[in-house]
Amino acid sequence: MASDRARRRNWTYGVAAVVTVFVLYVTTGVGAGLRAGANLVVTPFSWAVDAVARPLGHFLAGTINYSDVVAQNQKLRYELGRAELRANEAWSFARQLQQLTTGLNVPFVGSLATVSAQVTTVSPTNFSDTIGISKGRDSGILAGMPVVANGGVVGRVIATSARGATIRLITDPNSLVGATFGSGRTTIVVSGQGVDNGLAATSVALSSGVTVGTRVSTDGLNGALYPPGLPLGTVSKVTLTPGAASYNVAIHPTADLRHVAYVDVVLWEPTA
Repeated sequence: MASDRARRRNWTYGVAAVVTVFVLYVTTGVGAGLRAGANLVVTPFSWAVDAVARPLGHFLAGTINYSDVVAQNQKLRYELGRAELRANEAWSFARQLQQLTTGLNVPFVGSLATVSAQVTTVSPTNFSDTIGISKGRDSGILAGMPVVANGGVVGRVIATSARGATIRLITDPNSLVGATFGSGRTTIVVSGQGVDNGLAATSVALSSGVTVGTRVSTDGLNGALYPPGLPLGTVSKVTLTPGAASYNVAIHPTADLRHVAYVDVVLWEPTA
């Protein structure tokens, strides 16, 4: 009898142990399964969010950085243009200064004061080529004053307000500039041909010796709209019509007129 009770007790313990192991196995397996299933569901979602958010973050950061780079590039272009202008002026003055200052009694351009301004509007067409700047009469800027940037002549002031001014670019079809070649012996009139066509001069004497690559600068004669020696352009084409007694000349502007962000207005007025 006692032996039967012991067998039943051992059998009960055995069954309980098996059930316990089974329950633990099932519970652990299900839990692991649920965790694995959750990972399968959540992981792609997390990846998708990361895939969208990361490029977006890079894009926003890149946009901010890009605007800073553009501003810095504009400022560097302006500073480089000023350095090129000084270098070009030095070259021109070396050939012309003595003749111009002695024979024509004109001032030395390098001593003239300038006012720096930022370009605020650009209105280039084949019929009108102008820009607006951020300073005007309050800064001493008057109509008729020359404007330089990016290494050469940009144009001249044609209208002013208290805090702004309009500049007619040298490529404007209404622009006329008295100019000379490197030696200063030949005087020509350079006219604007529209924003896409640069500058031109007609009836250039055959004795001028002009060739492609010849530099052109303002002549600074009495009554001229510009002081002497400002870099204007470089001859890009020389045309001789058969039977003609003069050249027609195409001139590429020295200043990069398509990328003008800052300018210097020369505080100079023509003399009568």
